[in-house]
Amino acid sequence: MLIQEAAQKLNISPRAIRLYEQKGLISPAKQSGNQYRIFTEQDLWRLQTITALREAGMSLEQIKCALEHVDSDRKKELLAYLEMQRSIMYVALLAYKQQVQTTESMISLLKKEQTVPLQQICELAAGAKKLRETRTSWHDVWNFDHMAAHLDDVIQQNSELFADYGPALRTLCDWIRPAASESGLDAGTGTGNLTAKLLESGCTLYAVDQSPAMLAAFGSKFPHIEARRGNLLALPFMDGQFDFVVSSFALHHLNDEQTLLALTEIQRVLRPKGRIGFAGFMFTDRQAQEHYYRQLQREGRSDLLECLTDKPMTSLALVLEWLEQHGYMTKHRALSELVHVVAAVPIR
Repeated sequence: MLIQEAAQKLNISPRAIRLYEQKGLISPAKQSGNQYRIFTEQDLWRLQTITALREAGMSLEQIKCALEHVDSDRKKELLAYLEMQRSIMYVALLAYKQQVQTTESMISLLKKEQTVPLQQICELAAGAKKLRETRTSWHDVWNFDHMAAHLDDVIQQNSELFADYGPALRTLCDWIRPAASESGLDAGTGTGNLTAKLLESGCTLYAVDQSPAMLAAFGSKFPHIEARRGNLLALPFMDGQFDFVVSSFALHHLNDEQTLLALTEIQRVLRPKGRIGFAGFMFTDRQAQEHYYRQLQREGRSDLLECLTDKPMTSLALVLEWLEQHGYMTKHRALSELVHVVAAVPIR
């Protein structure tokens, strides 16, 4: 099949095909005499793949990397690469959504005011910039890729720090009470210990985690559950998909600004009347956090201080205030000075 026939069959231009060849994405055979390109069925399949990935927003360099995995029959690597691209695209999608909202707000301001409200417009732009920076600022200070293989052992062996781990998960499941007909998300799933307990209800579950190693460990335990790469600041799901979203021992990896954004993200992917649940390391407020650290210093507990003081920690007061401001009725239980469980249901 010649280039014109291939282009017509795939509904793309010959120019695009030549570009893909120039960039090293395809390498069709050529006739010995006139050097016309000859396209096989395999070439057509490859062109279809390139076209599909272009439609998904991937650059030619990104597509080239993906096709290298296909060529070497490395299915796992290709899957991981595409999952990473999906995560990136959701971040971009949310950024575009924020840009639209900011533009709409600016248009509304201009329609209401007789003069150009420059200060308010600048404030809107600054707010949008700050939100974008917050969404992309998170990084893994706990090195979970390294911990994935032995995280469950760490939890079992560190009897003091994780003494309330099991009770916290059980309490959260009891409070959320998923029905068999419901669909839920375990955000920051890790190796899936909370997922295992939720599955006992018969509900449909999805999971998300930022660590490829954690996702691999999760997949070995729960091969039938869809787990996506992403984080709490940009959940890789469309709006209004879940009846409940839960997260255990993950929120404390976020600072206050990131925590507020995570709460907004969780609300975004919930259906109307959707429930929220958290379990994990939290302090009632920043004053309680400082008091706890001073107590550890007095007791000479440098081991616990080293684990906690250089990491972001969740303020329970911040979480409860946000939930109440956004129309949720909350339930809270302190299992210890450090471990808390929160459940929230919307009342308006």
